[in-house]
Amino acid sequence: MAEKIKFHLEYEIKSSPKILFSFLHEPNALAQWFADDVVYKDGMYEFSWDDEQHHAKLISVKENKLVKYKWLDDEPYYFEMEIVQDELTNDVALAITDFAWEDNLDDRKLIWNNQIEYLQSVIGA
Repeated sequence: MAEKIKFHLEYEIKSSPKILFSFLHEPNALAQWFADDVVYKDGMYEFSWDDEQHHAKLISVKENKLVKYKWLDDEPYYFEMEIVQDELTNDVALAITDFAWEDNLDDRKLIWNNQIEYLQSVIGA
């Protein structure tokens, strides 16, 4: 059976890690840029896009640094969003780790590009 391809993307974000972090794990903030709607209940996140729901569990969190979600309907895959801050310049970047099938890898990257662009406009970055 074919496996999904792991990929990494990185985006410069003009925001403090603390503000950016809230947009990576708080349901109301995620719903402003990541999904049409986000509901958190009993340790589970329900992400909705175009009336289609996908469930994920937050499996790792480091305050103002990292969130990692595991899709319940797409074992063993996950997606991770890590805040990277340059020690010298204090520039902030958001590093994305995700997985996609080879035939839709470019589309998946384009989706992330669009979502991050939307996130930047929501934050005012």
